[in-house]
Amino acid sequence: MRSRFSAFALGDASYLLASWHPSTRPADLVLDADRHWVSLEILGRTGGSMLDTTGTVAFRARYRTAAGSAEQRENSLFVRENKRWYYVDEA
Repeated sequence: MRSRFSAFALGDASYLLASWHPSTRPADLVLDADRHWVSLEILGRTGGSMLDTTGTVAFRARYRTAAGSAEQRENSLFVRENKRWYYVDEA
């Protein structure tokens, strides 16, 4: 989750697509250049240990735009395949 937030903050669409599970990955991704991500707070998680193949991460991400500050809250579902975690969708 933290690496995906960093990718959003840096505008790294290729990393976001690479870390997105193929079953739900969009064909392309256009990031909003006017949205500046400033902080990530992990609110909770389930699973995600070395023995798990799924996990969720509840988070709050704050960002700024020309209109002011805002936040996004989500509970994201991740799956592990071949020792790598992939974002699937909102849980």
